[in-house]
Amino acid sequence: MKHMYKAIIIDDERLARNELKKLLQDFPEVEVVGEAANADEGIEKIENLSPDLVFLDIQMPGKTGFDMLSELDKAPHVIFTTAYDEFALKAFEVNALDYLMKPVEVKRLADALHKLKATEEKEMAAQAAANRGTLTENDQVFVKDGERCWFVKLSDVRLFESVGNYAKVFFGTNKPLILKSLNSLEERLDEKTFFRANRKHIINLRMIEKVEPYFNGGLLLDLKGGEKIEVSRRQAVKFKEMMSL
Repeated sequence: MKHMYKAIIIDDERLARNELKKLLQDFPEVEVVGEAANADEGIEKIENLSPDLVFLDIQMPGKTGFDMLSELDKAPHVIFTTAYDEFALKAFEVNALDYLMKPVEVKRLADALHKLKATEEKEMAAQAAANRGTLTENDQVFVKDGERCWFVKLSDVRLFESVGNYAKVFFGTNKPLILKSLNSLEERLDEKTFFRANRKHIINLRMIEKVEPYFNGGLLLDLKGGEKIEVSRRQAVKFKEMMSL
């Protein structure tokens, strides 16, 4: 059975949206289920229609495409459409599926959709395990910090650290801030992978290199990035239960 992709086109130029819709007629596996002319409309459409794929213009009046993504809980697959190549390159740290220069060429569109299929096949297997609402390690989140943007797979995140109303996200050598509290993250993250070590930290259990006993019945965890995180005594009890087979 051929997989169908529900797509939304978000672009402030109606002409550009129509042009893309016309090109997509040659790709029966993609069904355009909605379109939006700005970021706020886009967020609403994404939340209501849960598309597999979003074609997203970067430059829009008001909020940019990046601003829009950073407001979503969970990032869908995104193919950027932009008239600015240097912008796309700068913007593009990691992991968006592709970006298409305007005017969009059919061959490039075909390549981008090919990437989508390859990525989706890998994820279909993972998706079967993902339950409603929980963010599993296969989900990706969009992180925007100042000028830099990343799509980050949760499995690559080793630590979330509370900084007031923000959370610092540790992946690779990066530590950008996102406007989410640790408590709201804890509610959404899959507890099989992410563990609340103490008031200030949620850690990725798969990123632990070493566990040592610590003061007052607590534990000290060495993470792959070199961070040392204390597990409070109360959480240490829970941690030991989880870790014992």
